[in-house]
Amino acid sequence: MGTTDSSRAGDGRPAMGPATPPSGLLDLLSVAAVVLDARGQVVFWSAKAEELFGYTAAEALGQYAAPLTVHEEHRDEVMKLFADVLEAGTDWAGAFPIRHKDGSTRMVEFRNMRLLDDLGDTYVLGLAADQAAVERVERDAALAMRLVSQSPIGLAILGPDLRYLAVNPALERITGQSAAERLGRPVSEVLTYLETDPEARLRRVLETGESVVDRDIVCRPPADPDHEHAWSVSYYRLEDSAGRVLGLAYSVIDVTERYRAADEAARARQRLALIARASASVGTTLDLETTARELADVVVPVLADVAAVDVLDSALDGRTAPHEGPALFRALAVSAVRSAEAVRLAADPPGEVATYGSDRLITQCVRTGQPVLVPHTTRRDLGRIARHGEAASLLATAGVHSYLAVPLMARGEVLGALDLKRTSNPIPFDDDDAFLAWELAARAAVCIDNARGYQAQRHAALTLQRSLLPEPPSHLPGLEVACRYQPAGATSEIGGDWYDAIPLQGDRTALVVGDVMGSGINAAATMGQLRSAARAFAELRLAPAEALRHLDHLTEGVGQTITTCIYCIYDPHQGRCEICLAGHLPPVLMRSGHAAQLLDPPTGAPLGVGGVPFEATTIAFHPGDELVLYTDGLVETRSEPIDARLGTLLDALTTTRGHDLEDTCDRLLEILRSPGGEDDVALLIARARA
Repeated sequence: MGTTDSSRAGDGRPAMGPATPPSGLLDLLSVAAVVLDARGQVVFWSAKAEELFGYTAAEALGQYAAPLTVHEEHRDEVMKLFADVLEAGTDWAGAFPIRHKDGSTRMVEFRNMRLLDDLGDTYVLGLAADQAAVERVERDAALAMRLVSQSPIGLAILGPDLRYLAVNPALERITGQSAAERLGRPVSEVLTYLETDPEARLRRVLETGESVVDRDIVCRPPADPDHEHAWSVSYYRLEDSAGRVLGLAYSVIDVTERYRAADEAARARQRLALIARASASVGTTLDLETTARELADVVVPVLADVAAVDVLDSALDGRTAPHEGPALFRALAVSAVRSAEAVRLAADPPGEVATYGSDRLITQCVRTGQPVLVPHTTRRDLGRIARHGEAASLLATAGVHSYLAVPLMARGEVLGALDLKRTSNPIPFDDDDAFLAWELAARAAVCIDNARGYQAQRHAALTLQRSLLPEPPSHLPGLEVACRYQPAGATSEIGGDWYDAIPLQGDRTALVVGDVMGSGINAAATMGQLRSAARAFAELRLAPAEALRHLDHLTEGVGQTITTCIYCIYDPHQGRCEICLAGHLPPVLMRSGHAAQLLDPPTGAPLGVGGVPFEATTIAFHPGDELVLYTDGLVETRSEPIDARLGTLLDALTTTRGHDLEDTCDRLLEILRSPGGEDDVALLIARARA
């Protein structure tokens, strides 16, 4: 039937012992037994014969069999066959019609053979079965044999000891193991390529009778050890009609194509999700290092076990990288799964500059502007991936087996490379991974380029602004001053905040803090003009209100609409300070033995509004008193009301009363300034002294 069978156990003994219960096949055929003597009379009549012929034993015993069961037209033929068996001793088998007691005719299949007793008398044993029942069993057996041999489903039959008894050709084809490699052997010796030993599961099915249906197994069979295959496996216990356990059968359906299609669909969804996540999480700021770290983090562990982002040092400076020789890279970010920490140690630490020779793969990547894919790395490949031999050894020890580098290209310029490695993920990089990495790198490169341009512009503006801010005079009569300027965080450009302490004739000092609305180089340049003008007006010995009136007029000419400012003149001989505001937040006064208090001078209008008079207020300012001037970046936030923030400022100043002014400035910024604040801050604290 196209199957291979074995009826013996693995040690050569018969598979069925003498105490084994009988098979139910004879019961299924309902075989009747009849014994005739040499004259043709019935001497034995079984119960099955009664079912087959209709006569009871009492009715049949002693009767001549031919007249009892054979139609008259067939008696001569039957008598001749009977004589041949009796005289020649040859067995006879065949089918002919018999007459049932009820008068009907049935086709019966016979097996006749001669018997001898110990006295030398001869008898004829006839075994008979209904031909229709025999044909039905034969038909079912033939169908089962044909189905098993030609089925595309792999089938195996195991004995109660879980040794192979039979396998069909489909199972040989699916697994790549021949029947000769299986028959007589236990499953534990044959299915060694499965991740888990199936013997325990099979034995549980054998003991409980509970079938296991459509269990998915992914493995690398002997026929194709380099690729994963997927099978749908079912286990069933085999029993005969009497419920006797015969063994176990299992079926194997090869669903590899479906598995691979589903796996590819899942990978496609994963790639789309990764691109969507990268679009949302890479480039959230205009900080170069943050953007690089976001890119490295988003590809680990979905695409790689280790990711590094390196930019050409020349790209950061706006220079053109040389087309030959070594390449100079600045490491920006490294990300790794927990099991790949050794690979992280082999990578260049973020912030450091490293030189890679022209033979290195990352150098090849940035020089050609094309991905470099090494599905299966060798020792030689690792030497071309790492910067030096020690790092190559670390990569080998960590199990790096696949490598991919893609260029970071934006607006036609190669900025650097995204460097990817796999260690714990056993699947090598392929062309689909290279395409996905290229897409991610292209999107991230635009963000990196934007961050690079912003960083250059911000650095220029910050340099300009810091160059315009003064160094506080080393000596101011009767006054101690500490100042701070802190630019806005990475998400915003610098602003136009400034501070100044200007020594005047007569031991007086002008204290100025201002805030130009807007940001960037324009705001910094405007701030420089206003600060220079304020110093000039101070040198002219103008009163604060008069100085602000001139600054208001000047602001219209420099193109800025709004600038807030606080202008104070301290006279140590008279122990007083004259204060005038132009739309600015009020200063804080601290006196010895008192809590910090917010002054309430006339607010005035911001510079640039025009036509609004400014009004000054004079306060006593004696040795030990402190005056705090600041811009709104110190106290204004989007999440808290300004009154609450001003209260926090007063509380902080109260706790720092009497401390070193430099420490007080640092403490105020620590308490009130959140990391990455969206506005810049100018802060000036003045303390009167004898």
